[in-house]
Amino acid sequence: MSIKVDTRQFFLNHPSLKYIFFGGKGGVGKTVMAGATALWCAMQGKKTILASTNPVHSLSSLLDQDVFGRHTPVEGVAGLHAYEIDTRETIEKSKGEIREKIEWFLKFADIKTKADEFVESATMNPAFEESAMFEKMIDLMFEDQYQVYVFDTAPTANARRLLGMSSVYSLWVNKMVQSREEAKSLRELLSYTKKKENDPLMEYLLNLRERMGNAKRLLTDAEQTAFFFVTLPEALPIAVITRFIAWFKEFGIPVGGVVVNMLIDRASVASVSSAFVQNRVAMQEEYMRQIWQNFDGIIRNIIPLFETEVRGVNMLERTAGMLFSGKTCGC
Repeated sequence: MSIKVDTRQFFLNHPSLKYIFFGGKGGVGKTVMAGATALWCAMQGKKTILASTNPVHSLSSLLDQDVFGRHTPVEGVAGLHAYEIDTRETIEKSKGEIREKIEWFLKFADIKTKADEFVESATMNPAFEESAMFEKMIDLMFEDQYQVYVFDTAPTANARRLLGMSSVYSLWVNKMVQSREEAKSLRELLSYTKKKENDPLMEYLLNLRERMGNAKRLLTDAEQTAFFFVTLPEALPIAVITRFIAWFKEFGIPVGGVVVNMLIDRASVASVSSAFVQNRVAMQEEYMRQIWQNFDGIIRNIIPLFETEVRGVNMLERTAGMLFSGKTCGC
């Protein structure tokens, strides 16, 4: 079997591609593929940022330089910046903003209760961290400082919830706006003065709805956005992305394709190799048949298992050469 549209051709077919996401099960090489893609985009003359929304960051280790908490020029690659988003700072900032809005609302509604209990209730939700990271990711996209944004996401289940926040927010905000309109109408109806007041909460909700609408438009624009899944030729990673590719398509997030990582090249394995190596090769060949069957038409490249770890710009350049060469290792 052969690849119908490889990574390089996919990018050439989508010249306006600006927001590129990499996801998959933990440990499959998402960070490496995101890094190689960002490096390649920068080498094409595009100002590019490689950003990590994964709470367990590994960009600094991959690049052999500290990129935590700030936009950092990548040494040796013109036009490329990297940024590990400070999860703790992002969450604390989001808590502060929530406190400010709750205090503002309580004052507007003339309620004497302190905001602390409301803030604690709002921020104890398990989805709060993803919500805060989503807001940070959207801020980064809306700032529009770069021509290309490459995101190394958390493992796929988290990425699903992260990117799904645009729809979740939209549903929530629409319901809140409706409720607020009803409350405002009732308040005006019962008012003695009949004077219409400014409603800061309504203004906030309407602004948030517009912001989320813009975010959703970006995330579902197939000309600007693509989500790539990375897998190994193994059962669990294949099962994970099979399930989530279907979900992403239903959700309207454009799927760019699948990259198969760490395939042992049979041509490099001698007939006298150990039984362990021979068995691994045979196992991978069986799973490659499944990959071709499940993902025919959206496989973008097959990257070999290198003899050393991918770390530093030189190894990223080597990976990018494989990822965007139009050639794949033997399978």
